[in-house]
Amino acid sequence: QVRLVESGGNLVQPGGALTLSCEASGSIFSIDSMGWYRQVQGKQRELVATITSDGVTNYTDSAKDRFAISRDNPTNAVYLRMTKLKPEDTAAYFCNAEIRPYIWVPYPRLFWGQGTQVTVSS
Repeated sequence: QVRLVESGGNLVQPGGALTLSCEASGSIFSIDSMGWYRQVQGKQRELVATITSDGVTNYTDSAKDRFAISRDNPTNAVYLRMTKLKPEDTAAYFCNAEIRPYIWVPYPRLFWGQGTQVTVSS
């Protein structure tokens, strides 16, 4: 069984910074892309950033120049460093990962974490 667990969400003032962490555990043979998404209650979940196993990153326009995604392959972890936070960044943040649980599974499957709340407010 594969689990993704996020942590690091908190209440932070506008202009502040926060780092989110997500660690995958369980039956893992390999992990391809990992990513962060966010969702405001009542709205669709939206992409924030992704990172491939080779470290190639992709950001949504709202995250460019303020957020940085990184990963640590030996620990199956992905991070999101968020700076210059704005009230509109308030959301539940979810990580996901494309994981092959076993060597005999030919294609990766997408797994999600349970989310961590980020609130930007004075």
